[in-house]
Amino acid sequence: CFFLLQTQGTILPAPNFNPIMDAQLLGGALQGISCEKDVLIEILTQRCNSQRLMIAEAYRDMYGRDLITDLKENLSHHFKEVMVGLMYPPASYDAHELWHALKGADTEEKCLIDILASRSNMEIFQIKEAYLMQYNTDLQQDIDSETSGHFRDTLINLAQGTRMEGYADPSTAAQDAMILWEACQQKTGEHKNMLQMILCNRSHQQLWMVFQEFQNISGQDIVDAINECYDGYFQELLVAIVLCIRDKPSYFAYRLYNAIHDFGFHNKTVIRILIARSEIDLMNIRQRYKERYGKSLFHDIKHFASGHYETALLAICAGDTEDY
Repeated sequence: CFFLLQTQGTILPAPNFNPIMDAQLLGGALQGISCEKDVLIEILTQRCNSQRLMIAEAYRDMYGRDLITDLKENLSHHFKEVMVGLMYPPASYDAHELWHALKGADTEEKCLIDILASRSNMEIFQIKEAYLMQYNTDLQQDIDSETSGHFRDTLINLAQGTRMEGYADPSTAAQDAMILWEACQQKTGEHKNMLQMILCNRSHQQLWMVFQEFQNISGQDIVDAINECYDGYFQELLVAIVLCIRDKPSYFAYRLYNAIHDFGFHNKTVIRILIARSEIDLMNIRQRYKERYGKSLFHDIKHFASGHYETALLAICAGDTEDY
């Protein structure tokens, strides 16, 4: 049964962890004449997030300085983004990414899709709290003012974090499938609303049955149907929801592959996914990547990135040598 899939991250808590010693080593690496980047990589990519937060606390006690600020001042470009990104608690990191996606020069729709289509109710709740604390504004209001149309409505629905959990009712699955099928035929505003309501609010177990019924009714896979009937970011978001419900690691493998190959290495996306999934399912994502694309994620990152930036990404990606 797919629910028993053992998800696994690439970064685990370090054994024999000593935050004071790590803080000292980081202080030395950052305060030296030339910043010792290898030391930073060695420590920050080999500790789990809660350990990094303890290191930051020890660092503040020891030097009276903020570790994130010191990293920002000593590092640059993408390498800086990776090392600083590792220092945020997961919900704060997602909030930070959403804020920049909404408030940057251009709205980064793909970032909004990646995060909101894939997070659980609990994760969404924590992201909203972090967002409010960090930016003193409401996530749903910002989505409302920075996006539009049915894309906006669907994002706001996802940001409510009200998906049913664990509940499945076979008798309504066929009805839902019919509604989805009609929505793909008729494409009115009302149908689009029904479509996103079902995809945003039904439980994962329920939607598995709905997708099966949809296939029976229409003879077509729901993803193909959505791709045929809709376009733009609304379509991309609906497909992302379906893919995340079916198999989240596959979805992120696909997003990484696109970010690495379609955009001439879209750094932000690669960094965000590696950091956000590092303690959740990055092992599974690597596995799916290799199965689907024939080359390992490690190989592709190595091929496109360079320098300390490459070293840091590969350390997060981790894994066994036979992968490469």
